[in-house]
Amino acid sequence: MTLKVLLADDERLVRSGFRLLLDTEDDITVVGEAATGAEAVELARSTRPDVVLMDIRMPKMDGIEATRQIASTNGLQQVRVLILTTYDTDEYVFDGLQAGASGFLLKDAGPAELLHAIRVVAAGEALLAPRITRRLIAQFTARRTAGQAARQRLAVLTEREREVVTLVGQGLRNDEIGAALFLSPDTARTHVSRAMGKLGARDRAQLVVIAYQTGLVTP
Repeated sequence: MTLKVLLADDERLVRSGFRLLLDTEDDITVVGEAATGAEAVELARSTRPDVVLMDIRMPKMDGIEATRQIASTNGLQQVRVLILTTYDTDEYVFDGLQAGASGFLLKDAGPAELLHAIRVVAAGEALLAPRITRRLIAQFTARRTAGQAARQRLAVLTEREREVVTLVGQGLRNDEIGAALFLSPDTARTHVSRAMGKLGARDRAQLVVIAYQTGLVTP
């Protein structure tokens, strides 16, 4: 299967560099280039990419708002956004994931790391750059969470689903979750999907945020 990728960056040279790299991969094709956040939203609607490589700072509409609009558009539920930026501050990480991004990678990442990130995000996994740790998310979300109200969100989950969300928050894959809980990977995947549905999480990245917000995982 060929992964369709949309490039969104206001610098043409950056987009060209990404395209040159991606065009060498047999399983990846670039379906469009956007220079503004608004263009990224329109192209996402028309090309239905698997992954959008999204810059944060763009004219007319920034990458966070563009991500939010893509994530909230009917028919684009399967589009994954991988935010690429030179900024690694707490607020960008939190806002990007809250907007619906599935991953966050710094632009100084190497080619192999970028290609790996695209494939991981396309597969439905959460991805954070090594320097953007989950501890940063935890510290920032702690300042925004109304403890009791956040914990009440978990009431819809079974005990097993709570365990699964906790392990997702710790960064475990389905096979690792299965091994930890003595479940098959398929059963673990089913629990993850059910938890996402009950909590209104678009993908695993948002489950990570919820796990911290509700206190299932602490730094």
